[in-house]
Amino acid sequence: MNYRHRSVASQTGPDFAATVPRNGYAWWYLDALSDCGRHGLTLIAMLGCVFSPWYARARRRGAGYPLEHSALNIALYGAGGRRWAMTERGARDVEQSPTRLVIGPSALDWDGHELRVRIDERSAPWPRALRGQLRVRPTAVVHQPFTLDEAGRHQWWPIAPQCRVEAEFDAPELRWQGSGYLDANEGSAPLEADFEGWNWSRGTRDGETCVFYDTRWRTPQSGGRNLALAFGADGSVREIETPPRRALPATLWGIARETRCDAAAEPRVIETLESGPFYARSLVHTRVGGTAMSAFHESVSLDRFDSRWVQALLPVRLPRRPLARG
Repeated sequence: MNYRHRSVASQTGPDFAATVPRNGYAWWYLDALSDCGRHGLTLIAMLGCVFSPWYARARRRGAGYPLEHSALNIALYGAGGRRWAMTERGARDVEQSPTRLVIGPSALDWDGHELRVRIDERSAPWPRALRGQLRVRPTAVVHQPFTLDEAGRHQWWPIAPQCRVEAEFDAPELRWQGSGYLDANEGSAPLEADFEGWNWSRGTRDGETCVFYDTRWRTPQSGGRNLALAFGADGSVREIETPPRRALPATLWGIARETRCDAAAEPRVIETLESGPFYARSLVHTRVGGTAMSAFHESVSLDRFDSRWVQALLPVRLPRRPLARG
């Protein structure tokens, strides 16, 4: 297969026609929290599922074709129904155009102003329907990608750090509105080849979305990239002073968590939303520049992910359906 690089984002929003190199990946990520604070969700549409044990095995065998390992991950949190789905599918179940991405029975559509997501999945490990629709309206689109590694093989694009999100599900029955965040990542190499792990968080402070992204490189020097950015509702981007790192309690799986917080403040975990052998997603309370804020937070250990015992566990929550639709 021959691949031509094309960015996962454009000057007007997400570009779902991204061509993904062998052993590489592209994903589009959304998180949202309801205005009432009782509901939340995350969604990741992945071409080259970076946390797939089958994709990792294929890469080791020299057959790392990313579209053969595609998935839509959707997780609902909070009152009214907590569900998680992530079914890996083959290339025949993927359709791409600049404004449309289909993965199995689910689809993302971008009309230049609004992202619409149709979700039709089955949860795991207990199979239940997870079906609904999302409408995502960015306040502005950011036109600046950021490189995360030394060699420039991994890019992060915060497409719309501030969004309004409408969620309407019939399985489970849920309907709410809230604030959200949309970004994209792409890479030409496996994450575990270049990173030991990372900590990432995003929260809103004084009308701006603050993002802290701390990566740990897999190099003899054990360096990393530390990004501290504030995004305005108009799409503006500025660097901000980086607060000190502060430790959070480790998860039950022993995954270390840390966040950025004012030196005189004490961050805390509000809720651990996802806890696994290599990954944790949490809601945290922190203080930055003297202002308190709640933030989505994730910690990833790619050393853990790369271990065979962890990859042996993953199919319990990541079933594979390689057959085409219809």
